[in-house]
Amino acid sequence: MRTLFLKESSRGYDALHSEDLLLKERIVFFTEEVTPESSVELIRVLLCLELEDPGKEITICLNSPGGEVISGLSVIDTIRGLKCPVRTVCLGMAASMGALIFLSGDKREMLPNAKVLIHQPRIDGNGGTKTALEYEKTANELMDTRRILSEIIAERTGHTIEEIYEKSKTDYTFNAEEALEYGVATNIVKHI
Repeated sequence: MRTLFLKESSRGYDALHSEDLLLKERIVFFTEEVTPESSVELIRVLLCLELEDPGKEITICLNSPGGEVISGLSVIDTIRGLKCPVRTVCLGMAASMGALIFLSGDKREMLPNAKVLIHQPRIDGNGGTKTALEYEKTANELMDTRRILSEIIAERTGHTIEEIYEKSKTDYTFNAEEALEYGVATNIVKHI
C-alpha cells in the first residue's frame, strides 16, 4: 500500500508517497525476501543517500524472512563500505540473511517485541541426480558459506566462531533482551 501525503511548499501543495517522506529523513524500509532484485534496489538507495550526504546517518528498518546468501552479502559489503554511519532497526523479525543485514549496522536497535533468527546456511530446491563428487563440492561450498556467515556474526557480537557454530546448529531465535545480552543488538528502543 502506497500512501500519499500532502506537503505544503512554495509551489502550493506537493503529493508525496510515504517512501519519499521517509527517504527525506534517510529512513529505508527493507521488508522483503533477500533476492538479487531486492538487494540491488536497497544498495541503489543506500548509495544515493551516501552521495546526498556522506556524513549523515542512514536508518534501515528490517522485517525480512532472509533469502539468498550472495545477495545478502552484497548488501553487507555495501553497508560496510559506506562513509556514512548506518543504523539498523529490527521490527518484527530479521531472519537468516535478514539477521546478517541487521548485524551490519553500526547501531543495531530492536523494538521490544522484535526477534532475530540465525541458523546454518541451507540448500533449497531439488538438486536432481548428482555424482558423489558433485555432492562433495556442494558440501564444501556450504561449509565455506557457513564459515563466512559465522565469522560475520562472531565479529559483530564479540563471540568466538565456535560459539556461533554451536548457537546456530539449529534455528535460534533471540528476543530483544536476549539479542542485547548476546551482542546481536546494541539497544532496545520503543520507537524508530
